[in-house]
Amino acid sequence: MMRPSTIRKVAVMCGGFSKEREISLVSGGAAERALKTKGFDVTMVDVPRDMTALVSTLSAAKPDVVFNALHGRFGEDGCIQGLLDMMQIPYTNSGRLASAVAMDKPMAKRMFAAAGIPVAEERVVTRAEAEQGDVMTRPYVLKPVNEGSSVGVKIVREGDNRPPLDDLGLAADDFIMAERFIPGREVTVAVMGDKPLAVTEITTARGFYDYEAKYAAGGSAHILPAKLDRKLYDKAMQLALDAHRVLGCRGVSRADFRLDGKTFVILEVNTQPGLTPTSLVPEQAAHVGMSFNDLILWMVEHAQCDA
Repeated sequence: MMRPSTIRKVAVMCGGFSKEREISLVSGGAAERALKTKGFDVTMVDVPRDMTALVSTLSAAKPDVVFNALHGRFGEDGCIQGLLDMMQIPYTNSGRLASAVAMDKPMAKRMFAAAGIPVAEERVVTRAEAEQGDVMTRPYVLKPVNEGSSVGVKIVREGDNRPPLDDLGLAADDFIMAERFIPGREVTVAVMGDKPLAVTEITTARGFYDYEAKYAAGGSAHILPAKLDRKLYDKAMQLALDAHRVLGCRGVSRADFRLDGKTFVILEVNTQPGLTPTSLVPEQAAHVGMSFNDLILWMVEHAQCDA
């Protein structure tokens, strides 16, 4: 953790070139406003594909900390974290290894299962295999192996036509994960350092918590705190903390689960949770008495790098 008195200049990295660019810009703008309110000298960095240009921008800005508001590939999969490690610039949230493993859904599931955290049955197949016929008994879910925010997630139910996969931008021999669909309720838990914050239940009329449900106004309803009995509530909190620790996360993460009866099944851990007006982590922070500005301040004060 950095000493607050040594932090003056913060570079907010956002935008980028993943499929979550627009959401990242919203998160980055929110972080910028909070940091300026707290008195920091803020530089906004819209991350380009040109890494030479990015290094030059960061070298000129000389930030004490990078606030990583990137979402999706190249921003939360260990790539940017590795660059910042080499430049010896502390940054918010998880390091390169935890980020890479969390974004690789099949690998993360192996680690969760080894730690006793329930996971859904899955198969990794090529896009061509997924388009040729059912790759497991319906209902099941098709999802990219390394995207966030439910980008490209398709549910295949009884009686459905197989969904088109053209929008995923994958070649025929690229991999995709097929996962057993878990019925029940969707809940999420934010972890901040070594403390789970709260349990939120998410409901949506869209059938599942997809990209539109997450970010469109009115796309979902958040029930906070989730209406669970105390044992189930505490179980969700503990499983989220276990998942955070298993992956080696730091800063803030968010674990998503399905609750089937009395059994939680983990879907994923998000190491770069959104900071938009409809995002879940700021809501949970407010629920435990922490303002948005103080949440952003805490993240900056706990920035690290693996230099």
